[in-house]
Amino acid sequence: MKKVIVILLLAALGFYLGTTFFNIGFGDPHFANGVKDFYLKETVDNLHVSNTVTSIVVNFRGFDTLGEVTVLFLAVTALGSILYKRRHEVGTRSVLFSSSSVVTAGSKLLFPAVILLGVYVFVHGHLSPGGGFQGGVIIATGFLLMLLSYENYSVSHKWLSIVESLAGIVFAGVGLLGFINGGTFLQNFLPTGVLNNLFSGGVIPIIYIAVGFKVAAELTGVIYTVLHEKGVK
Repeated sequence: MKKVIVILLLAALGFYLGTTFFNIGFGDPHFANGVKDFYLKETVDNLHVSNTVTSIVVNFRGFDTLGEVTVLFLAVTALGSILYKRRHEVGTRSVLFSSSSVVTAGSKLLFPAVILLGVYVFVHGHLSPGGGFQGGVIIATGFLLMLLSYENYSVSHKWLSIVESLAGIVFAGVGLLGFINGGTFLQNFLPTGVLNNLFSGGVIPIIYIAVGFKVAAELTGVIYTVLHEKGVK
């Protein structure tokens, strides 16, 4: 039964991907003067997004972002698979650092600020330079700081997996809802609000928040796995 379901899902996916590919119309003059003016105009007039790069990456070229997130997920999965058999028991560190009281005390103060900065970056990705990948990396850096400062600091892989999975589901779910409502993956179907306001841009802030949490969880998992890898000195 599982094989039948998998075959049906792959067939449906292949059909829609093939339909999309053959309907692109390669070589047709879709935009006589290029796409620059179209992106700039649609970003402000229809999406009400201040950051044009964000609207391109998350909306107009949303498949690119989906591909980048998929590549990161596959890389993390491959690394975890390679290092799984060589990992110590839970709680044992293979990479140890001698941290002074100044470093440990400072990390306690900096950690909440680093996490807050990461959240700020991906929440405001549609208003200013930044976005999901940048914010997620900042958050992972905060966890790296704590792991380097405290020998007994640990991160729950269970919760990282939950956060990563939920973020991926939100990303794909919003994209499919856009396809159902507008006929295009990641098509905006929410009110776009007022330009330069936090609650603007339709689905774009939601996508960036999901990407931010997903990247943060994946990179934190990579850092934790590497620090617990048996062969690292």
